[in-house]
Amino acid sequence: MNFLLEIAARDFDLTEANKADIHKYAEKLDAAYDRIIRCRVVVEALRHREHKGLFYNVKVVVTLPGTELVIKRKPNEDFHLAVKDSFNAMRRKLEDFVVQRRGKVKHHEETPIAHISNLFPEEGYGFITSSDGREIYFHKNSVLNHDFARLEKGMEVRFSEELGEKGPQASSLTVM
Repeated sequence: MNFLLEIAARDFDLTEANKADIHKYAEKLDAAYDRIIRCRVVVEALRHREHKGLFYNVKVVVTLPGTELVIKRKPNEDFHLAVKDSFNAMRRKLEDFVVQRRGKVKHHEETPIAHISNLFPEEGYGFITSSDGREIYFHKNSVLNHDFARLEKGMEVRFSEELGEKGPQASSLTVM
């Protein structure tokens, strides 16, 4: 492990097995992101009025260059589950941080816009002209919301394109 691991307990004493459990999960964080500076784990024992046992509240704070990530889950009466859930949540948060940091956030392209250039209502198909001047076939079944009967030449539509047997075709068409 290439970072400082600090473990603290409030209102109870951690056993060596408890500390080993926390250490094991902290090592997995190191595998998720190798630039962790410090990991601070605070386990708090809470006495519940209605239950005789303890509930464990686990807080994990990971220090990275320029930022700090914090996870605090709901208390759990099982120590191992409380630790496991908190570290799994921190691992997911670290993975999201790494993806965002590397700029691999998905950007969804805008659905292309076209105009209806030819319409053959009796045969159940037509053609649209895309913004780049291509003529694309569409069938009445590709028109969403059963709007084929409403279509008119010149209407503006959004479409999804795919390659058909005879060239490009609109797999879905939405009237704007």
